[in-house]
Amino acid sequence: MRLGSWILVLHAHLPYIRHPEHKDFLEEDWFFEAMTETYIPLVQAFERLADDGVDFRVTMSLTPPLCEMMADPLLQDRYLGHLGRLIELMERETPRVRGGEFEPVARMYLERLRGCRDEVERRHGRNLVHAFRALQESGCVEIITCGATHGFLPLMSRPEAQRAQIRVAAANYRKHFGIDPRGIWLPECAYAPGIEDHLAESGIRYFFLDTHGIVFGSPRPKYGVFRPIYTPAGVAAFGRDVESSKQVWSSKEGYPGDFEYREFYRDLGYDGPFEHVRSALHSDGVRRAIGIKYHRITGEVELHEKQVYRPQSARETAASHAGNFMFNRQQQARHLRDLLGVEPVIVSPYDAELFGHWWYEGPDFLEFLFRKVHHDQDEVKLTTPSEFLAENNVLQVVRPSYSSWGDKGYMEVWLNGGNDWIYRHLHKAEERMAELAREHPNARGVLRRALNQAARELLLAQSSDWAFIMTTGTAIPYAEKRTRDHIHRFIGLYTQIVEKRLEEPWIADLEAKDNIFSEIDYKAYL
Repeated sequence: MRLGSWILVLHAHLPYIRHPEHKDFLEEDWFFEAMTETYIPLVQAFERLADDGVDFRVTMSLTPPLCEMMADPLLQDRYLGHLGRLIELMERETPRVRGGEFEPVARMYLERLRGCRDEVERRHGRNLVHAFRALQESGCVEIITCGATHGFLPLMSRPEAQRAQIRVAAANYRKHFGIDPRGIWLPECAYAPGIEDHLAESGIRYFFLDTHGIVFGSPRPKYGVFRPIYTPAGVAAFGRDVESSKQVWSSKEGYPGDFEYREFYRDLGYDGPFEHVRSALHSDGVRRAIGIKYHRITGEVELHEKQVYRPQSARETAASHAGNFMFNRQQQARHLRDLLGVEPVIVSPYDAELFGHWWYEGPDFLEFLFRKVHHDQDEVKLTTPSEFLAENNVLQVVRPSYSSWGDKGYMEVWLNGGNDWIYRHLHKAEERMAELAREHPNARGVLRRALNQAARELLLAQSSDWAFIMTTGTAIPYAEKRTRDHIHRFIGLYTQIVEKRLEEPWIADLEAKDNIFSEIDYKAYL
């Protein structure tokens, strides 16, 4: 008997990082690591499920910067080169550890790396977006969009800037997926009243909010986060379920902290003989993590005390956790149905990079979970927001509450004493971009190129990743430099346009460096 519905949402995003001016670049590794450990393993799991006739559903945001990086020939070349160097290392590493305790792990990595190369190069023509598009067309995966560059919408000073983030994102989605986006992941789940009007204008039907964005809405939602609501603009909002989310993402209370799972912080790039791992490092020769990790979490012990990773045992643990998660959703759905008097919908959103990159066994967990839900029960239905709304079009109308996810839930991660300096520059650039669009509504030739590039530079400067990094402290100099570089380039373009002295070679250089959104139209700011 059906008790309720479950919507799994994976938010896949990375900032747009592409540096053709350098042979290799540390921050580009973020993309390469996520490809190998998250995006390709998820595609492989989803394809196996589809091939086996498993009727599963997952909603996944692929942000415009991520799609653009997957589709970029330069980054495709660099990723395959990165992958090739790791494969060569493991082809030398496997004989080196033969007969020892690390041999099963080394063989696992060699097999998986070769599988990644085959998946992206042979099956999908080097562009993994093609794989996600095919999965969406199969009906198992619903791909949604995000802000054009993951810009933090409530902290933008002008409605034109908010609208442009959404319009550019929708156009980019159409380029990659051939249809209009049905849903959107608001960057950082950040909502302020009025944003839904921009979504409705672009034909977007639904978005997601953190729990308090729904439950503190006006009027209070009758069913809390366990039924979506309609905003006054007619766009639906789905709220995050705390229980199911915490069960997965918490490293202390959730599954990823199990002692059998792979230890993230011990890596062959530091442990291996230098001359042996040298070919997998950057040209500077500095030791760094390369993604080959031989140890398991083990327990609350020092890194040097970690025990060897056991792939088969870790997979068995993931299967057990998948069964436990399914059982908990069945119990939760039963309790909520009795309490609310209607079938609940449980929404579980996560950063996609949790599955594989941070929690190496995460893709295995999802595959086991989807198989169990399909074969072992009929009480909880896997669905997508579009399917749910098609079956349930009578919903309460609620004005959501100003909110975000992240620490404390009210924007503080992205606006604090460590990053507040960026907003006076962003706000001035937003004002000037709207001015340029109004004054040149029908530009042609080099002027149009300059206006389009000014829009790109502003959008790239607005990426919420830079403010986030300034708060978390992971790569502050890089985040500050990216913000300054894009603002300076915007100012230069604005000055040349206003003073009518366009320098085509410089504009062409910027187009080559910051080449995101080949389809961009600056009139998104009108």
